[in-house]
Amino acid sequence: MNSSTPTTPTAPVAEGDGEDTTAKAVTDTAGTKDAAERNDKTATGRDAATPAADADTDADLDPAEQDLDSDLADESDRQSAGLGTAAAAVVSVGLGIVGLSGAWSGRVAAERETLIGQIKTSSGGSAAQQISEIYGDAWHSTALVNGIFGLVALLVGVYVLVRPAFGTPSVHPQAGWVRAVAKGGIALGVLGVLISLGMYFDLIVALPTAAAPAAGS
Repeated sequence: MNSSTPTTPTAPVAEGDGEDTTAKAVTDTAGTKDAAERNDKTATGRDAATPAADADTDADLDPAEQDLDSDLADESDRQSAGLGTAAAAVVSVGLGIVGLSGAWSGRVAAERETLIGQIKTSSGGSAAQQISEIYGDAWHSTALVNGIFGLVALLVGVYVLVRPAFGTPSVHPQAGWVRAVAKGGIALGVLGVLISLGMYFDLIVALPTAAAPAAGS
């Protein structure tokens, strides 16, 4: 007997089925690539939009930060102005003291006038002329220089007192010791100016006069 091996029937494959399967695979692959590209573009768009959003947030915060910086700058300017007025008050007192006690510039001016007087009277002159040229002019030069120092001290002290009335009002009022020092500088300046005027016009101490020669000499 001849034994026959059973065979499993195979479904017939149409000629177009292989082509359809290949086309479907290609289409699926292309769709997958398109989806991946769309996802990449979406992610890229989100990443690009994130800095813009951060920039918008920074832009929203910039005005507040600018206001804060402006306030800090204004406060720093006010503190600088306060230190400036305090220093000016101390300078006013120093100038007032110099105006009363004298300065090296006054001595130099007096010595110059003395030298000029000696030159003028070297060839001869009366006693009154010698007193006026050698002593009086030097005395007046010293008084003039001291008066200038006193006047500057007076002006600086007045400036310190009237400074708060001008410009932007400060939150913190002027310190009491600054006003006190400025008033002291004004007082010294006024006193120095008055004394210098009296010296310059010979109101406090008059110039010495030469005695008249004796009748028999």
